[in-house]
Amino acid sequence: MARNARLDEVLARLDQGLDAALDRLAAFLRIPSISTDPAHAGDVRAAAEWLRDELAGIGFDAAVRDTACHPMVVARSRPGGARPLLFYGHYDVQPVDPLSLWDRPPFDPRIEDTPAGRVIRARGASDDKGQLMTFVEAFRAWRDVHGALPSDLILLFEGEEESGSPSLRPFLHENAAELRASLAMICDTELFGGTRPAIVTQLRGLVGEEVVIRGADRDLHSGLFGGLAANPIMVLAQALAALKTGDGRITLPGFYDGVQDLPPDLRRDWESLGFDVGAMLGRVGLSHPVGEKDRMPVEMAWNRPTAEINGITGGYAGDGFKTVLPAEARAKVSFRLTGTQDPARIRAAFRDHVRSFLPPDCTAEFHEHGGSPASVMDTSDPAFAAARQALGEEWGQEAAFIGSGGSIPIAGDFKTILGMDSMLVGFARDDDRIHSPNEKYDLQSFAKGARSWARILAALR
Repeated sequence: MARNARLDEVLARLDQGLDAALDRLAAFLRIPSISTDPAHAGDVRAAAEWLRDELAGIGFDAAVRDTACHPMVVARSRPGGARPLLFYGHYDVQPVDPLSLWDRPPFDPRIEDTPAGRVIRARGASDDKGQLMTFVEAFRAWRDVHGALPSDLILLFEGEEESGSPSLRPFLHENAAELRASLAMICDTELFGGTRPAIVTQLRGLVGEEVVIRGADRDLHSGLFGGLAANPIMVLAQALAALKTGDGRITLPGFYDGVQDLPPDLRRDWESLGFDVGAMLGRVGLSHPVGEKDRMPVEMAWNRPTAEINGITGGYAGDGFKTVLPAEARAKVSFRLTGTQDPARIRAAFRDHVRSFLPPDCTAEFHEHGGSPASVMDTSDPAFAAARQALGEEWGQEAAFIGSGGSIPIAGDFKTILGMDSMLVGFARDDDRIHSPNEKYDLQSFAKGARSWARILAALR
């Protein structure tokens, strides 16, 4: 009874302090912490220092920790024998291009009324500053009510997630003893269907590759050389087209090694979710799913591997027309992985596949763009059931255990480097326009997200 009464006080404190919390979020959003752009390195550090000061102000032992690239923010509450928990988020943001498509300056946050409710609009509002601040506001309200923070909390806030996290793995290895906990909490995911709370229990892995095909030592006149000289774009197009069969199967030898079918109980759970592929595609102007015909759409989105061409360039693509055989062609290709697929083996199979299409006068050059295996969480940990109940109490409907088609490599790194599972709970909505112009975060998501973390903290203390 006493615990419930104190939790009610924390929740009431969050409600009373919402306007001040939104002011703090707006201040955070004004910092253009674009990690991919060297011109914003000072802004990334400014965001780290802003976070450090906020966390120190509510009682954490907080510090900005330098890396070879952008800094990490690490904070701790007092030790106390409770179950240690690590909370992860990232404070860097995506670039804003194309700027002309923004309705207002991307780092001038404003609260707007929309047909779907009130939102705060700015770059980073949903990914991931707004989500990260749901942690911070929950901790602040807990401290205000209890007079102290919960014990054994570790916070790790990263400043280069949007630029591939080049310093993260070395940092985890170097500071493993300090950062190791019993469970990591990650707030960088979505509600299911925009309204239902969800805990992501599995993530697809990722392999990113860039390939460059080179032929002649210059662009060639297509009338003089066409039909005689190798065309790098044609070679590349043939190799990429051969990655899949007509029914969506990926042709790389050994590609499906380690891919696992859904267990019967998980299949029943996912079937009961009412995943609406028509509505999902309809939001982006499409109507017909592609892919493996013998798989249900939710399974293809969360539990089947993919091969996708993300970009392709070569030759002349400007105004008018230029009849050339290009000297080179480039493509960026990504693979999403499931089960125990090995990123290194997938990368090697792709490179062998491309080389098999090379005529004698062409060469292939490859550039690696990250690789991580899939992650599957152990939901038998009682923390998952406790969090599921806490989320249900806040949102008025049972939290769903779901998969994610995306990749959050940090979850795999926590498992392999620190030996702990992750619990992924997020409050973004599928129309938040993350990575796009006019990004937003729903104010209800922000408020109820902070309340949700307060409930989860109470359940796990």
